[in-house]
Amino acid sequence: MNTRTTELAVGVLVILTGLALLFLALRVSGLADEMGNAGDSYRVSAHFQNVGGLKPRAKVTMSGVSIGQVSRIYLDPKRLDAVVEMKIDRQYNELSTDSAASILTAGLLGEKYIGITPGADSEFLKDGGEIEQTQSSLVLEDLIGKFLFNKATTPAAAPAESAAPAAPAPF
Repeated sequence: MNTRTTELAVGVLVILTGLALLFLALRVSGLADEMGNAGDSYRVSAHFQNVGGLKPRAKVTMSGVSIGQVSRIYLDPKRLDAVVEMKIDRQYNELSTDSAASILTAGLLGEKYIGITPGADSEFLKDGGEIEQTQSSLVLEDLIGKFLFNKATTPAAAPAESAAPAAPAPF
């Protein structure tokens, strides 16, 4: 085999490997889904007291099935709470107006995502709609602080009295 042919084959193999790695990186990061579904979704928002590590491009799920992703997170200057904007796939266009959104944690590394609990209302959220019922993220530091503060303020239990009857007094 010619040296030039071998060099050409190795070059093509390196380029194909690079393209495969780029494709995998886009799929894992979620950017490929974002670029491919530009017009196939509608936007809804929700207000949270604490987003606790939620990031844009986090999954939005219902019953464990991915139905969209977080597109933007910002602070509402009037209400002074976090607003999370989500892009929901158009095929899931029957989210009722009384649906609830919760920030949940997945896995050991603590990846945050939004879980939607469907409501029972006959009206559905439209593009630009808002989910009114929300549950903020549980922050581990807050829970530990409440636990420690509660332990510090509760008085220590008095030692239990001896269960043995008192000895009778001598005559």
